[in-house]
Amino acid sequence: MLTFIWAQDKDGYIGKDNTMPWRLPADLQHFKKETNGHTIVMGRKTYESIGKALPNRENLVLTRDPNYSLADAKVLYDKAEVLEIARDKQVYITGGAEIYRLFLEDADALVVTHVEAYCGGDTIFPEFDWQNWRLVKREDGVRDEKNDLDYWYGWYEKKTHA
Repeated sequence: MLTFIWAQDKDGYIGKDNTMPWRLPADLQHFKKETNGHTIVMGRKTYESIGKALPNRENLVLTRDPNYSLADAKVLYDKAEVLEIARDKQVYITGGAEIYRLFLEDADALVVTHVEAYCGGDTIFPEFDWQNWRLVKREDGVRDEKNDLDYWYGWYEKKTHA
């Protein structure tokens, strides 16, 4: 099963200068809870922005560079390899924008943090049709001294067409 997980502002921005354009520690904890113990797939730029493999997950880094290698993550060079892995286990696509775009038609589920603000940025989530997705669960985030924006989590499943 292929699940996308990301956070976006009201305009669909997901990044700025290879980082997130907001500070929401609760969202990072949500990401950790959702992906812990599972396989995550990210692009090279996303991996390099983090600087290391994330603990307690199988980290797969997708790149077009045949000479790219990592000591702490498995490097893949082909979309088909990821889809093969996702046939047998839960795989989370974690970004960036090029990776989301590459797998958009293959996603089975979405886990989205909706940041209720206009934060701007330089990277926007790829355009897709929300009409093809059904919100199956919603959980409001808590605004506090550490998380100073309104936000909520949405879990979506792909609508099946008869």
